[in-house]
Amino acid sequence: MKQGLELKLGQHLAMTPQLQQAIRLLQLSTVDLQQEIQSMLESNPLLDEDAGEEGTGSGAVEPGTVMDQDRQIDLSADTPLPEELPLDSQWDDVFDLGLPATAAVPDEDLPDFESRNSSPQSLQDYLRWQADMTHFTSSERNIAEVIIDSIDERGYLGTDLGEMATLLDVGEEQIRAVLQQIQQFDPPGVAARDLSECLALQLQLLADSDASAALALRIVREHLPTLGRHDYARLCQVLGVDETALRPALALIASLNPKPGENIGGESTEYVIPDVIVRRVGTRLRVELNPEAMPRLRINRHYADMAGGKDATHKYIQDHLNEARWFIKSLQSRQETVLKVANAIVERQKDFFEHGPESMRPMVLRHIAEAVEMHESTVSRVTNQKYMITPRGLFEFKYFFSSHVSTDSGGSASATAIRALIIKFIQAEDPRHPLSDAEIAKILADQGVQIARRTVAKYREGENLPPASQRRHL
Repeated sequence: MKQGLELKLGQHLAMTPQLQQAIRLLQLSTVDLQQEIQSMLESNPLLDEDAGEEGTGSGAVEPGTVMDQDRQIDLSADTPLPEELPLDSQWDDVFDLGLPATAAVPDEDLPDFESRNSSPQSLQDYLRWQADMTHFTSSERNIAEVIIDSIDERGYLGTDLGEMATLLDVGEEQIRAVLQQIQQFDPPGVAARDLSECLALQLQLLADSDASAALALRIVREHLPTLGRHDYARLCQVLGVDETALRPALALIASLNPKPGENIGGESTEYVIPDVIVRRVGTRLRVELNPEAMPRLRINRHYADMAGGKDATHKYIQDHLNEARWFIKSLQSRQETVLKVANAIVERQKDFFEHGPESMRPMVLRHIAEAVEMHESTVSRVTNQKYMITPRGLFEFKYFFSSHVSTDSGGSASATAIRALIIKFIQAEDPRHPLSDAEIAKILADQGVQIARRTVAKYREGENLPPASQRRHL
């Protein structure tokens, strides 16, 4: 093989640590970003949080002030701070990410420590606590423990009693006796083996049982499949009652909880902090960053003034000073980008804010990327887990992006707008004769939107709306 030298020219993006940091901060949610900022404050002594103190005992730079010429930080030629960021922006040592705190928060206003740090009580824990309050023998307590462990998150018993009896080497009647006691525990309907038994257990606990409760109990025990098909004529026939007597029984059944276990325990609450605020000012919509979402950060002057030397201590300070300034610059670039994308979204979806979801315009990442002159991947990171509080409610940025469906006029309609129309049609339908998916598709076609029946079904299911057969009421 002949050896030789070849010279090629090309371009590629160098993923410097600073660029990686800027990209990572860009895609974090506000809650995660606050944790990242707190971690940086704890690890970098050159970075301070401005809590709005009157004095400057730590020697920190005051927001908006400029240091004297003889007190400026010496950025030596050996370790210059680069001038580029993935997003072009102006910055300073002080970056105001939020409003200053004006006073200390009283202790009584802080959330309870245990409620913030303790795990939520599970359904099994709640049932075991009730079992401890019940007069079980040692053998019955063991059986109760196995039964409780076999209850799923919905509150249903998922193990066959025969299998449980074989496992514990006891009689099935013993298992059944303990099960009947557990079925009296809270929440009502827990430890049922199917939906019929779950609803029946709840009806049996009603203190003032009347004819309606007795009829409802008969329905859930004997005619639940007929009720599931909403075949009310057949129910009236087999029960020997008219619609007047059937209606209160059905209302009673509808008030029951088919999944009693879901109200106990579960995941801890996740809070959303909006990144931007959209306000109506006259006839215009104003988009601004949420001033309470971020703390105020600044460079610590006391330590920064020590960064001019050449020994190891001064190099340590210089490195952390550069890190702090890069972090502030990345944060500012993130906020500027979020605000720029939010403005572009609000500008394109003005009809939504004026008239609601039915007026949502089709929009994909490319539309916003072209408007803000950024790459689609950058817009995707910005819209991930970012929220805006608007006069119409709290929305994730991604909510405003949707595919399109062609119209007879040659234009397009947003999938979000079509979903809103489907909800509107269903809410206005006759409950005795609900609209089928084909009928909804025909109504949309009459309005110029060409959409298949299966697409209507997909959108309806996406909104957790049951089919026509299950929406039929008396």
